[in-house]
Amino acid sequence: MSFCRQEGKDKIIFVTKEDHDAPSNAELVADDPNDPYEDHGLILPNGDINWNCPCLGGMASGPCGTQFKEAFSCFHYSKEDVKGSECVDNFRNMQDCMQKYPELYPQDDDNEPPKDTAATDEAASNDPTTDKDSASDAPAESTPTSEETTPTASLPTS
Repeated sequence: MSFCRQEGKDKIIFVTKEDHDAPSNAELVADDPNDPYEDHGLILPNGDINWNCPCLGGMASGPCGTQFKEAFSCFHYSKEDVKGSECVDNFRNMQDCMQKYPELYPQDDDNEPPKDTAATDEAASNDPTTDKDSASDAPAESTPTSEETTPTASLPTS
């Protein structure tokens, strides 16, 4: 026997195998053509911002949603010659908020140069906690002696 239970905002429906075997008699409701949020993307036909657009990735509803909305709205409605130039403070506020939640808004490290593995290896070799006696799979590099760096051929004199 099927039954429903309400837990807060959630409705839990338990069904039996027999319920699943019977064809559904649910009627699908046609999409509302006047729904202002349906299939319009980021900008609604009237020019407003569709804060429910999945393209925003939830930015409008997170802990920094208010700051995001202020900054994005400022940019969208900007009339300046350099669009959004008056919105720097709004974007700075949004960035400050996002830095408080690094687990939700991770920093993009594309602007950092690649890490130098040689510098990392050198730092590890100077680390007192590193075992210097352990063998390495990589062949040891030797430093050239003065004989190896001295040219063997001399330039002709005139």
